[in-house]
Amino acid sequence: MQKQIIVVNKDCPALLVPDGIPITIKKDTFVTLTQSLGGAYTVLVNGNMARVDGTDADALGFEPIILEFEDSGDETVIESNVWKAISAVYDPEMPVSIVDLGLIYGCKIEGNTVLISMTLTAPACGMGPVLVDDVKYKVGLVPNVDNVKVDLVLDPPWSREMMTEEAQLEMGLF
Repeated sequence: MQKQIIVVNKDCPALLVPDGIPITIKKDTFVTLTQSLGGAYTVLVNGNMARVDGTDADALGFEPIILEFEDSGDETVIESNVWKAISAVYDPEMPVSIVDLGLIYGCKIEGNTVLISMTLTAPACGMGPVLVDDVKYKVGLVPNVDNVKVDLVLDPPWSREMMTEEAQLEMGLF
């Protein structure tokens, strides 16, 4: 992908890479788009690299990802909605969802709190904080979710055998 200079057309939330610190890119700021993978955008802004979620792509002039969830009709959290949200999180270096990569070890709903156990493809992955924040953000969009807790575990260690067949095909590992 060739780098592209874009003028942000509205205030836009983003995460600094690799530490995941939330920032707001102000309207009319010039950014350089350096990467678009898995529905997220990496931009250079004021000398820093930042990641813009696909749900905010319209601020960059692109079609946003719209997550639509089933309505429970009451205050309960629907588990399939949570999995849909988690499946919308992509590894920043690969165009594959973290669910298909096998990074999600467990998901539990306790009232209006969602507890997620996940790992990284490598223990020293610099994008770990960004992935954790992305999971919290997207699951937080699910109706009736009041709190999202992510437990980052490294045991058992991730291996490519944890990937779905579709993900392995996408990555050319078959």
